[in-house]
Amino acid sequence: MAGLSQSSIGRKFLMALSAMFLLIFLVMHLFTNMLSVFGEEAFNNASYFMGYNPLVQYVMQPILIAGVVYHFVMGFVLEARNKKARPVRYAVNHGEANSTWMSRHMLLTGVVILAFLALHMYDFWVHEMNYKYVEGLPVEKNRFWADLHGKFGDLWRVILYSVSFILLGLHLAHGFQSSFQSIGARHPKYMPFIKAFGNWYAVLVPLGFIFIAVFHYVTQ
Repeated sequence: MAGLSQSSIGRKFLMALSAMFLLIFLVMHLFTNMLSVFGEEAFNNASYFMGYNPLVQYVMQPILIAGVVYHFVMGFVLEARNKKARPVRYAVNHGEANSTWMSRHMLLTGVVILAFLALHMYDFWVHEMNYKYVEGLPVEKNRFWADLHGKFGDLWRVILYSVSFILLGLHLAHGFQSSFQSIGARHPKYMPFIKAFGNWYAVLVPLGFIFIAVFHYVTQ
C-alpha cells in the first residue's frame, strides 16, 4: 500500500478504490434513508441497527470516515500535483475544448461536497454522538424517524441539500467512469456499459436523496 502511494499511477489507483468504496456506501445510505419514505417503523429499525450494532459502530464507521478523508485529501494532492506539472494552464490544448466541465471542475465540486458533508455530519452524526456519549441518554429505538423528519422542516436546509446533491451528481458523472479507468478497466467492450451505468448512477442516486428531503419537507 505504501509503495502504491509513492507513484502517480499508484495514487490514482488508490483514489479510484476509495471512490468505489464510497459509491457502494452511497447506495446503502440511500436505501436506508429511503425507508423513511415508506414508514417510521422500517426506518427506525434500520437506524437502530446501524446506530447500536458494535460491528457497524466500531469497525465499519471508522473505515468509512477514513475512506472519506483519504478520498478528499488524495483528490487535493492529485490536483495540486497536476497544476504543478502544468504551470501554464491550457496554453495550447484549450482544456475547455478537450474536456468536459465536470472533469475540469472536480476540485470545485469536491470542495462544495466536503462543505455539505460537514453540515450533514453536524446535523446527524454529531447529534448522534452527543445523544449517546455526551449526554448519555437512554436507548430510544423510535426517535430516528422524528429526528430526520424534523431536520427537513426548514426550506433553506432542503434547498441546500438539493443543490449539494446536484453538484454530487456532476462530480459522480465524471468520477464514476474515471475510477474504473484508473484501475485499468478500459476495454472497448465494457466501457460503453460503464459509462452508461455511471451516468444513470450519477442521476438516480442524487435524485433519490433530493426526493427524500423534499418528501419530508412537504409532509410536515
